[in-house]
Amino acid sequence: MSTTTLTPPRSPLISWLSVTAVTLGIFTIVTSEILPIGLLTTIGGDFGISDGTAGLTMTLPGIVAAIAAPVVTLTTARSDRRVMLCALMAVLAVADVLAAVAGSYWVMLISRVLVGLTIGGFWSIGAGLAGRLAPPPSVGAATALIFSAVPLGSVLGVPAGTFIGHLAGWRTAFLALAALAVLVLVALLTLVPRLPARQVTSPRVLLDLLRNRGTKIALLATFLIVLAHFGTYTYVTPFLQHVTRLHPAAVSAVLLAYGIAGVAGNFLVGRVIATRLRGVFAAIGCLIAATTLLLPVVGTTTVGAVVLLVLWGLAYGGVPVCSQAWFLKSAPRTPEGATVIFTSSFQGTFALGAFLGGSVVDGFSVSTVMICGGLTALLMAASLWWLSKPP
Repeated sequence: MSTTTLTPPRSPLISWLSVTAVTLGIFTIVTSEILPIGLLTTIGGDFGISDGTAGLTMTLPGIVAAIAAPVVTLTTARSDRRVMLCALMAVLAVADVLAAVAGSYWVMLISRVLVGLTIGGFWSIGAGLAGRLAPPPSVGAATALIFSAVPLGSVLGVPAGTFIGHLAGWRTAFLALAALAVLVLVALLTLVPRLPARQVTSPRVLLDLLRNRGTKIALLATFLIVLAHFGTYTYVTPFLQHVTRLHPAAVSAVLLAYGIAGVAGNFLVGRVIATRLRGVFAAIGCLIAATTLLLPVVGTTTVGAVVLLVLWGLAYGGVPVCSQAWFLKSAPRTPEGATVIFTSSFQGTFALGAFLGGSVVDGFSVSTVMICGGLTALLMAASLWWLSKPP
């Protein structure tokens, strides 16, 4: 007897609600990870540290997530996926509460380690569950919805968290995320069915993927564009406050405009990458390069900074979509393995970008880091276009 007969059919509404619960889980995790971007100066001031040192709150989660993505997926390959999702969401709630009550910077960093553990495990497991949660005709749409959580969390989480942080304090912003994590946990427990392990991702699968030429190109492109973006965007708040000389409330408004543009970019790119993936991904690299290189020159005025941030958000909104699509296109028969590699490479480079950006900020200036990021983005566009040329 097939094991699928043991699971009673579920209504389309409940199926879509379970997909939404997983999507909200990833959204909450991504928002928790990137929240310090908009509050970096405030957090650093509270603990009496520099902006570059405060950037460790971005570096640590990325490092841990890069390790957790393959480790958690491989070590829990035979565990019920619903149990794993709920456990990881509970860890996230604890991490956000710990950040909110941190009396020292070391406690804050411990909370960020827990965030990294959660994002590495939850994203690698949850991103491949659309086929088990949604009705068969809707698997494609459900997959797109789950994948949208990464760019949506990236482009909406920072402005929303910055607004709450400047309105009621940065610790309140983390408490709000802890409350959201608890709500998502309840939704997962209520809506997601038991999900016994089916296909087991093995180390051999991951090694075979890493030998694939398409995967190697995806890794290089992802490394360069994520390094460029997070090496600069992590320090966009200090730039807007110290160079553009905006009030913190105005910074929240600019980041909100960035976020809205990012959502638009996410869906615009999602509609065209099926036939124009190479050209769109390279164009995104060029646009991020142009905006970051121009910021030290044009971003000294409010109008210039707003225009460039909107264009930057429009471009970055398409980065996770393009990167995911390239990995999945290179490994159509092993989507979970492709997702693990995507998550690990994205998060590891995210951490490296934040760390190197902090070193440049502390050693030189926040304007210098924008120039470095712009040159790296140009290198990404050129290498992607050249390496992926048809023979």
